[in-house]
Amino acid sequence: NWPTFPQLYISGKLVGGVDIVKEMAEDGSLQDHLPDPSTSLDFKPLAAKPDANPLHEKLKALITKEQVMLFMKGDPDGPKCGFSNTIVGLLRDQGIKFGYFDILTDEEVRQGLKEYSNWPTFPQLYSNGQLVGGLDIIKELVETDSLKEEMGLA
Repeated sequence: NWPTFPQLYISGKLVGGVDIVKEMAEDGSLQDHLPDPSTSLDFKPLAAKPDANPLHEKLKALITKEQVMLFMKGDPDGPKCGFSNTIVGLLRDQGIKFGYFDILTDEEVRQGLKEYSNWPTFPQLYSNGQLVGGLDIIKELVETDSLKEEMGLA
C-alpha cells in the first residue's frame, strides 16, 4: 500500500518508490535485487495492452494534450475553487506554461480521472503524461525548489 508513484516492482514484489530506489542505487543494493537478463528466462519487457476503454483513451488524450496539463475547477483566469486558484498562482509564479481542463464541464472526465489516476481530489497536475500530484504535493515541490525538475522541465 505505497501512497506515491512511480513504484518499482521486481518479481511481483514492491521494492519502493523513488526515494527508496534512489537510496538503493546509491548504496549499490539495487543491483542485487535486479534479475540478470542474460540468465533469466522470464526477464522480458511487458508489452502494452491496448486499452479497450474509450474513457481511458479520452483521458490519455486530455492528459497528453499539452506538456503540462492542469485538471482544475474553472479556468486559469476564473478558478472556481481556492485550491485551483492557488495551484494556478504557483504555476504562474514558477513561469510554467500549462494547458488546462475544467472538470466541471464534463462529469465523466471528472469521475473517470479520479479512478484513472488513483487520485481522489482536484486539482491534478500532469507533466509529460504523468501525474505529478495535487496542490499539497505541488506546494511541497515549490518549497523545495524541485517542481521544474520533478516535471522534467529543468
